[in-house]
Formats: sequence, C-alpha cells, structure tokens
Amino acid sequence: MQIKTISYIKQNAATLDVEEPIVVTQGGKPVYRIESEASAQIRDEGIALLKLMNLAERDIREGRAIDSEQLISNLGLDIQE
Repeated sequence: MQIKTISYIKQNAATLDVEEPIVVTQGGKPVYRIESEASAQIRDEGIALLKLMNLAERDIREGRAIDSEQLISNLGLDIQE
C-alpha cells in the first residue's frame, strides 16, 4: 500500500497508479484512501457475499431451511437419481 500526501496527490493526480490502494495523509495522519474501481467492486462483492452467508447461517440456526428432498417436492419436480 502506497502512502502519499495530499500535496503529492494534487500534483500527480493525472498520473497516479492505483493498481494498489493509496493512503492519503494530511498532517501525517491518514485521511483518504484511493483505489481503482475494479478493486472497489471486488471488495463490495466480497462484503455482499459475507452478508448473504451471514443471513443463510442465521436462517439455518433459526430453523428456516429445508433439505433438498423437501425443495424438490415443493417445486413439484420428478427427479430420478
């Protein structure tokens, strides 16, 4: 992860390489993070997946799940094994 000052970002904004995130500091303290859109999408998709997994685990714990045989029966499918 790169660490740059706000002044550096202002002077070099057009040529920044955001393949890895850049932490932007002001007065020696981190205040912003710059990352590529692709990296942000991957992170956001990962967070969404974790949320879905959490909801699924909660449903299982609270008995709001059915097994595959019940699902097939509920859908009215005739599946031969």
